[in-house]
Amino acid sequence: MIKRLQQLPCLRGALLCLVSAVFTLCRCCGGQAPFALGLLAAAGMGGEGKGIAIATALTAMVFLPFSAAAPHLACVALIATAAVAFRPSSLLSSRKSTAAVSAAVVLSVGGIYVVQSFDPLGTLPPYLACAALTAAGAWWFFPLAGGRWERQSILFLCAALAVSLGQGNALALTGAGVLASLGGVSAEGALGLGLLWDLAMGTADYTAPFALLGLALALTAGRAPLLRAVLSFAAMILTDLSIAPVAGGIAITSLLLPRRMLRGKRVQTNAPADPAPVLAAAWKRRAEGAAAALRELYDSLSRPAHGTNEENPAIVFDRAAERTCRDCALCELCWQQDYTSTFNALNDATASLLERGRALPKDFPPHFANRCIHLTDFLAAVNGELSAFLLRRQYRRQLEETRRTARGQYAQLSELLTATAAGLGENAPAPHCRIGAALRPREGERVCGDTLVSFPTEEGKWCLILSDGMGSGEEARKESALVCRLLRQFLESGIAPEAALKTLNAAMALRGAESGSFTTLDLCVYDAAAGEADLYKYGAAPSYLKKGGMVRRIAGTSLPVGLKGAPAPPDVTKVPLTAGSFLVMVSDGVADPTRDEWLQDLLAGWQGEDPQSLAGLILTESISRLAGRDDCGIQILYCPREEVQEV
Repeated sequence: MIKRLQQLPCLRGALLCLVSAVFTLCRCCGGQAPFALGLLAAAGMGGEGKGIAIATALTAMVFLPFSAAAPHLACVALIATAAVAFRPSSLLSSRKSTAAVSAAVVLSVGGIYVVQSFDPLGTLPPYLACAALTAAGAWWFFPLAGGRWERQSILFLCAALAVSLGQGNALALTGAGVLASLGGVSAEGALGLGLLWDLAMGTADYTAPFALLGLALALTAGRAPLLRAVLSFAAMILTDLSIAPVAGGIAITSLLLPRRMLRGKRVQTNAPADPAPVLAAAWKRRAEGAAAALRELYDSLSRPAHGTNEENPAIVFDRAAERTCRDCALCELCWQQDYTSTFNALNDATASLLERGRALPKDFPPHFANRCIHLTDFLAAVNGELSAFLLRRQYRRQLEETRRTARGQYAQLSELLTATAAGLGENAPAPHCRIGAALRPREGERVCGDTLVSFPTEEGKWCLILSDGMGSGEEARKESALVCRLLRQFLESGIAPEAALKTLNAAMALRGAESGSFTTLDLCVYDAAAGEADLYKYGAAPSYLKKGGMVRRIAGTSLPVGLKGAPAPPDVTKVPLTAGSFLVMVSDGVADPTRDEWLQDLLAGWQGEDPQSLAGLILTESISRLAGRDDCGIQILYCPREEVQEV
């Protein structure tokens, strides 16, 4: 049913319109309908928002008395106006701003009635409660209005309907309390519900029971469902002993429901293995991994880069002739009619001028020197091109010598580690987390130039790598894949990240010296035991740390891998990564680093727990904004709030 609602916007819109009409009829807070206003604020003025506005306005005009309909219609008009006015900006694109604006609208309308009343102190509390419930509704209905039917939003919708239809009676509040105990509302939310309802109804009957409910939720967090249900039931019957049978039935029913319906997607984790890992086996795998990484580096440096062949000295005469012979009156004679004689004359002079380092008239045969009417200019051009040619050849030879030395060192280290690993023994486990990833090639390309890699290490850490090759297409993919593969081998062998990155940067600088290619590199090393992550960047786009509604932007200033040789350390940032946190890594094709406010707002408003869904949402929004002008790579690390262990 939930999937059907997500896939059929018309059905979803009709259901939300019906719910808004029910909320409008079931009034509280002195005759107001806060949940209907919250649903309208969350929907905005898109297709569903217009339908909700019409439904709640018509319901108020037809079924409510004028004294109750007037303030409600005023709030509807102001919320709709704010949604239209701020549509071009990102002010109402997050849950926090939507909840704040909706509460401000209710307070502004209610303030007029409070000022005009004869008892302002008695009139004010219901409007304060209405503003708070409207903000809560806007916050929890925000995913529903966006087409994401998340578990907590659905439970809040059910609780709001139960409370509204029950008009504050004990049975309705008991149902809402049981929903809270199932995870729809936090412990603080349960207490707030009691306070708000007493404030709205002008009573003092529900604060204490809901405070006990909140305490029960806090004490049994992560405990057995039976204990949570029993304590929640005990707290709720204090409201009214006569509802004990019905409340007990609701609690028992909640225990019989499949946990998957109430907890969303289950996370299966294997029990940690005992006994402790064998030290010799761990060292063996590390040594073998380091040896393989160094052998891969040796092989990559042994493969010549594109365009590294030795230049032909004939290029000196070709370029000199291009400068001096093109406009010469004898050009056709020398280079077409008598081409063979000219070619032989220049070929005969090559050995002398390469040995001496400059050309003289005597180096050329008399028939060529006597015939050339621009011999002085030709010799000057030849000497200029010869100097550049000799400098390029000297640079290539020095570079090749450096490459040869590096290859030898890598080969020797690889052989040494391979020999050290012989005779050592085996090891295992990895921390639990969730990874989401999305790749999309540039518009018109078949292959994405970005590469994503994620893997656990033997030290109980997770490593995430995002590399963006220069340009796009197959060549960019090969470069980024090579960098990721080499770095993974280093890290899996136990080499410290910063040392591995420096070594890799120096090697790729040698490899790319001729071709001029480079690759950005973004590395996250997550230590679950310490509750923190280390971010290493070589020219990479900013990353984003999300915790609740707060988003932190993490950027660097270092150059990409291969643009600068050693010493060239990466940018390093240490960030806390606790339960419920998201770390989002993107390439520069996803968001312009100078205009990424939309991405920060999207992350601030995200309330789900599936990193793959978040990656897909970011990619979709990026394509709509940037039209796929570059390769897009997204990788997300999520630390779950709790784990469900199964034997």
